[in-house]
Amino acid sequence: MKKLIIPLFIIISGSMFSQVSVGTESQDNNKWTFGGGIGLGFGSNSAFYLQASPRVGYRLTDDLEAGVIGSVSWQTSNSYKSTMFGVGPFANYYFARSFYVGANLQQYFINYKDKLYDYKSNEQETALYLGGGYMQRIGGNSFMQLGVMYNVLWKENSSIFSSGLVPNIGFVVGL
Repeated sequence: MKKLIIPLFIIISGSMFSQVSVGTESQDNNKWTFGGGIGLGFGSNSAFYLQASPRVGYRLTDDLEAGVIGSVSWQTSNSYKSTMFGVGPFANYYFARSFYVGANLQQYFINYKDKLYDYKSNEQETALYLGGGYMQRIGGNSFMQLGVMYNVLWKENSSIFSSGLVPNIGFVVGL
């Protein structure tokens, strides 16, 4: 399985970056941005995790961007299976050319099935992420974002998430 997945992600990454025109001038007349991130994980007991989070934004000013972000993830192991969808608005404020602070409100819909005890659950949870990070131009109108967000609505004993702290790596292309 690993022999198939690793080359597949290399091909997908290469094709995504081949869409970026390196060395071309910025097209400042269009204020739309597109991007997101992907995640992949493996663990014990045949655990597998796949996540994608696309985003669409609009530059309200040179320093302020707002838009909609989505999230979908699949998790499976020998003992459970879970699917989670999330959607909500976001806003980023960029300063000092390479840094940003942001807010992201997400409404999550979670479908969980425990394979060992034949238990099923459908839940919802709201998260409000606040944080920031560093943004690096990688060519033309393409940027990589490295940051950390904290879910200020997270509660240790009642949240479906194990922590309120979320590191993130994402890519954004401005058109």
